[in-house]
Amino acid sequence: MTSSPLRIGIAGITGRVGRLLVEEVQQQENAVLSGGTALSKDINNLSDTVPVFDNIDALIQVSDVIIDFTNAAITGTHAKAFKNSHVAWVLGTTGISEETQRLIQEAASTVPVIQAANFSPGVTLMLRLAGELAKALPATHYDAEIVETHHRQKVDAPSGTALAIGESIAKARNVQLKDVKESGRDGVTGARKEGAIGFAALRGGQIVGEHSAIFLSDVEEISLTHKAFDRRIFAKGAVRSALWSAGKPAGLYGMTHVLGLDPVQ
Repeated sequence: MTSSPLRIGIAGITGRVGRLLVEEVQQQENAVLSGGTALSKDINNLSDTVPVFDNIDALIQVSDVIIDFTNAAITGTHAKAFKNSHVAWVLGTTGISEETQRLIQEAASTVPVIQAANFSPGVTLMLRLAGELAKALPATHYDAEIVETHHRQKVDAPSGTALAIGESIAKARNVQLKDVKESGRDGVTGARKEGAIGFAALRGGQIVGEHSAIFLSDVEEISLTHKAFDRRIFAKGAVRSALWSAGKPAGLYGMTHVLGLDPVQ
């Protein structure tokens, strides 16, 4: 007896990543595209047989899992909808507020939620390595700086991935990122504070995404850098996460779970 294919929906199906997600889902032998949401009926390059809805509740009704790369302004509304469903949620939206994150955690009490600032396997490993370096290189001797570059259309800064790197470093150093974060230095700022985690955001052209975590002491520098050449890597990782979600219990998961990595000690 064969099981039914996994029904994958795409929130924001007409967006840049949404269109790539359509292609990735349609390549899966054990999944079908159940439909998507869009603000308009502009569905060029989509088959006429793909249902497009104007709200998340309608898409939930026809899906087993939904991949969501929409805007942070509607993530809270989506979280409330998923909490009252039986549908898994793969969430890649960034720029989320603390209040919205609480709503996401509430949704994860009833359904599987796979949340990541970046669904690239390489970035997932970079986050882990940044934490390992931060644990071994104390803030008293090694300054931590994070530099990220994105296309001119990106609306949030620092990027969600940059903040995730910062969180990994802060956690490894047993501090809260909000207490040590320095972003957008300008003017006479004074000497760099010991233990600060600095952020610099560059915007221009159509760069998909570049991130560097840099540790600097008086005598050496260690850098980790990841460059995404094609945003399809995010779509591939998100679809991989959607397939992984099948049959999983409620909970808040990340790409480390999808990749089968052991928890960080």
